[in-house]
Amino acid sequence: MRFEHETLPQRVCFATGEARAMLAGEVARLHASRVMVIASAAEAGRAEQVVADLPVVHRHDEVVMHVPVPVAEQARAAAVTHDVDVVVCVGGGSATGLAKAVALTTGLPIVAVPTTYAGSEATNVWGLTEASRKTTGVDDRVLPVSVIYDAELTLSLPVELSIASGLNGLAHCIDSMWAPRADPINGALAVEGIRALAAGLPAIATDPHNVLGREQALYGAYLSAAAFASAGSGLHHKICHVLGGAFDLPHAQTHAIVLPYVLAFNAASAAGAERRIATALEASTAVDGLERLRQQLGAPTALHDYGFRSGDIDRAVEMILPAVPRSNPRRVTAEELRRLLGAAQRGSDPRTMTTNPNTRSRS
Repeated sequence: MRFEHETLPQRVCFATGEARAMLAGEVARLHASRVMVIASAAEAGRAEQVVADLPVVHRHDEVVMHVPVPVAEQARAAAVTHDVDVVVCVGGGSATGLAKAVALTTGLPIVAVPTTYAGSEATNVWGLTEASRKTTGVDDRVLPVSVIYDAELTLSLPVELSIASGLNGLAHCIDSMWAPRADPINGALAVEGIRALAAGLPAIATDPHNVLGREQALYGAYLSAAAFASAGSGLHHKICHVLGGAFDLPHAQTHAIVLPYVLAFNAASAAGAERRIATALEASTAVDGLERLRQQLGAPTALHDYGFRSGDIDRAVEMILPAVPRSNPRRVTAEELRRLLGAAQRGSDPRTMTTNPNTRSRS
């Protein structure tokens, strides 16, 4: 066994019903006195309750999916104008993404309070969209110094969005099994993340107010993001970044739909990873386990339901192919990528992607 692993420096505070107190403690620990709060208008009421004890000098509610550059520039300017010394973001991946955009140019510390299962709060990955292209990068300045996890903050998240967001977390786990920097440590985090999400999401689907289910989903989302931050971005995320940035598809739903097709595509060429994923899902095969879970959850199934047309596929292939990681266990050609996107666009059975004429074993 030989590998190199880097663990990102971050505090995690996890307790149901204690977000307000935990957040105040973290801001005090940073000796911050001029707080900028980033939360969308939809999250404003919940954010106000959580930040009630903080010295807030600016509230910023222009939060847009995929973080368009003009939106980022406006938030950066506001941080400078108000002489901010810490950024607190309350919300999902879009709010966290905007906070990261501010930190990228200002170096301000972030304290993240996630209300979904996006996982962005535990990574040092940033993303910005300009001219229909989403650019991502890695920079330690954007890693939140602290994360506040409180399952009560996710209780009002609609079941449909909870499922899509949780499957986005599952995608982080699965992609981490064969990403460019995959190693035994992030593999272990990913497997436990799969188990936790597979336990928590059905509980939420059955009862949206099931706090234990919400806790498992939050725990799994954190593990998934920690694994992803270490392992890097694999084929699944390269595909979804293009679909989101170029075609303005919703982030969580896109990940939820594309995931089984990438898993089916890679499974036969990554036997060791496939077995571990299957075991975590308590299934005979990884694809069968994921499909059973998706059906149980009533997960979204087709990209055409969100505006991705068959006529968009060729353009998407041209944009995705140069970004495909060399580490992917199965060779990705334009033809295979076109077939994968076509199946995801229609919502076909993911098992159609398992046929691999050029299999090369990788565990």
